[in-house]
Amino acid sequence: MVNQQAAVLPSRPAAEPVVVTGLGVAAPTGIGSASHWAATRSGVTGIGRITRFDPTRYPARLAGQIAGFDPAKHLPERLLPQTDRMTQLALMAADEALADAAVRPDELPSYSMGVVTASSSGGFEFGQNELRNLWSRGGKYVSAYQSFAWFYAVNSGQISIRHGMRGPSGVIVSDQAGGLDAVAQARRQIRKGTALVVSGGMDASICSWGWAAQLASGRLSTCDDPRRAYLPFDAAAAGQVSGEGGALLIMESLEHARARGAEVYGEIAGYASTFDPAPDSNGEPRLRQAAELALADAGVSPGEVDVVFADAAALPELDREEARVIREVFGPRGVPVTAPKTMTGRLNSGAAALDLATAFLALRHGAIPPTTNVRPAAEYDLDLVTTARPGPLRSALVLARGYGGFNSAMLIRTMHSETE
Repeated sequence: MVNQQAAVLPSRPAAEPVVVTGLGVAAPTGIGSASHWAATRSGVTGIGRITRFDPTRYPARLAGQIAGFDPAKHLPERLLPQTDRMTQLALMAADEALADAAVRPDELPSYSMGVVTASSSGGFEFGQNELRNLWSRGGKYVSAYQSFAWFYAVNSGQISIRHGMRGPSGVIVSDQAGGLDAVAQARRQIRKGTALVVSGGMDASICSWGWAAQLASGRLSTCDDPRRAYLPFDAAAAGQVSGEGGALLIMESLEHARARGAEVYGEIAGYASTFDPAPDSNGEPRLRQAAELALADAGVSPGEVDVVFADAAALPELDREEARVIREVFGPRGVPVTAPKTMTGRLNSGAAALDLATAFLALRHGAIPPTTNVRPAAEYDLDLVTTARPGPLRSALVLARGYGGFNSAMLIRTMHSETE
C-alpha cells in the first residue's frame, strides 16, 4: 500500500521552509500574473485557431497562443537575434518575477543566486528557421546562435547571464511534470544554502516543425471548436490542446525572505515524483504514490487540502486513472478539483509551473478558478469546479504527468503568519 510506504519514511529534522516571493507569468490568458489571474478567474479562454503558421493542412488546428507579445519592448536589442520565442518569454517572466519579489540581483552576491528551469522542446522555432536557411541558402547562412538557442538549458543560461546569477543552476526535462520537478530541485538547492533561485518552466513550440512533433504523440484534439476541443473529465473528451508559455517563481528560504522584508505568497511544503512501470509490465500507474508522498512530505492529511489542480489529460483512459487517484486519496467528491489549463491548453514544461503560479494566486485571492466548458461526467465522481468558487484557501495540491510515465505532485500552502 502507498500509505504504508509514506508511513515508513525516515524521520528527519524539520527543514527551513522554502517560500515563493515573486511570480512571472507568460500565458495565453495574459502576460503578467495580474492579467493572467483576472482572465483565469473570469473563465476567459486563450485557445483559438493557430495564427503563428497556417495550420490548414494539419489535423489539429487549435492552440493556446500568447497574444500581443513584442520582445523588443521587454529585452535589449542585442538579445533578439540570439533567442527563440521560448527564451524571450522566459526572460520577460523572470524580469516580472524579480520585480514582483522586489529583488535587485545586482545587490546580492552572484554565487548566492541560481536558476533551475524545465524545458520540454527547447528552441524549436529558432531551430526550424535555421534549418530552413541551411536547406535553402547553405551552411554559411546558419546563425552561430543556433549552437545554443535550440538547447533545453538555454532559458536557465540566459536568465543567469542577464541577472548575474552564478549559483547552482540546471534544467529538468520531464515533459508536463517538469515545472514541478524544477521547483523541487530549486527547493533542494535553497535547503543546501543558496539564498535565492529562479525556477519554473516555459515552452513555445507552435511552429510547423514543433507542431509535427506534437502531433506524433497522438494526443492532440482535432476538434475546431475552441469551446469543445479540450474537455478533461467530460464524456466528450477526445484529446488535448497544446499551448505556449508558463511561469517562473522566485524562491527563497523563509528566513532570507523575512530578513529582507519580502511579501510571501506561500510555501513549497511537499513534493514527490514517481515513474510509471513499463507499459507491457501490467504494473499500476504511480500517480497516487506521488500524491500521497507529497502530502507526507508536507506533513498534512488529505482532509487539510483545500483544492487539487488536476493534470487533466482529456484522454478518457488517463482521465479515468487520475480521477480514481483523487477519489482514493480524498474520497468521492472529497475535495474541489480544478483544471484551469482548459483556458490555456497544455504548455509542455510550462504547464505545471503555470498551475503552480495559478494556485498561489488562488490562495492569495481566495478563489478556486474554473475548469471551463466542461460538463463533468458522472463516472468520475469528482467535485469539479466549473465556475469560480470563492472562499478561504490555505493549501493546494498540484498534479502533473509527463508523456512517457513521469508523475509529480506538489503541495503548497500559505504561511499562517502572513495571513493571520
